[in-house]
Amino acid sequence: MHRRLIAASAVTLPIVPTYILTITCPDGPGIIHAVSGALLEFEANILEQEQYSDLDTNLFFSRTRFDSSFEDVDQVRQIIAERTSTLNTKVGLRLESAHKRALILVSQYDHCLLDLLYRRDAGELPLDIVGIVSNHETCRAIADRHGIPFHYLPVTADTKAGQETALLALVEQESVDLVVLARYMQILSDSACRALNGRVINIHHSFLPGFKGARPYHQAHDRGVKLIGATAHFVTSDLDEGPIIEQDVERVDHRFTAEVYAEIGRDVERLVLSRAVRLFAQDRVFLNGQRTVVLGPM
Repeated sequence: MHRRLIAASAVTLPIVPTYILTITCPDGPGIIHAVSGALLEFEANILEQEQYSDLDTNLFFSRTRFDSSFEDVDQVRQIIAERTSTLNTKVGLRLESAHKRALILVSQYDHCLLDLLYRRDAGELPLDIVGIVSNHETCRAIADRHGIPFHYLPVTADTKAGQETALLALVEQESVDLVVLARYMQILSDSACRALNGRVINIHHSFLPGFKGARPYHQAHDRGVKLIGATAHFVTSDLDEGPIIEQDVERVDHRFTAEVYAEIGRDVERLVLSRAVRLFAQDRVFLNGQRTVVLGPM
């Protein structure tokens, strides 16, 4: 019996590819039936399934994680698209192992950048970081330590258009799926926002009231704020008004100095941004007008 157990444990099972499928379409009957029928054609085994029907927009959203012995991604995608074509579906499909490609933009504050790099290195963030872009040289050493290409793109009022042209060229060249503004202290132009619609995530300190401009944590301290928060959102041409992905807050009181406010704020920013980026990397975030739909756990 002992020898049989050892022999059985030595058997290597074949690795079955795991896929992530996303569907967006007008809501109505027959969607799950059509998708399930398509998955059955290539013997898919559903591992996770989340869905949501929005009564306000009449849109249906779903995320399905499944495995299948079929290894041709294009063939699988074609079968699903054909079987759901009458439903006016927008289909997204990729191998789970094929991580999304991200470009991180940063100025001089490095706390969010360092957190994202740590989580990637620790295996907590399923993302390929293909480059770091900055309008300062401050973070070059960080990029070098992590073996990530660093792109110095300085910007002034006179060179902003050319700098954004270079940035967009880099996005195209590196087949970037996501641009992360990790405390990038420049405002993207309307044309850049349109070109990257749904692909740029920003982190913003959010207080009640909202403090704009320099030294927001000191402004918050002066006004006696009781909650320090941060918001991760998609970038649009409306400054800091894009669809919200993730938020969090920490309570403070009169005993805290402005410097402590800033320290707490950095922690909240790190956490909220990493959550939002991970959700995007896992194909859990769907644009729904001015809002987002976030399916499933983190």
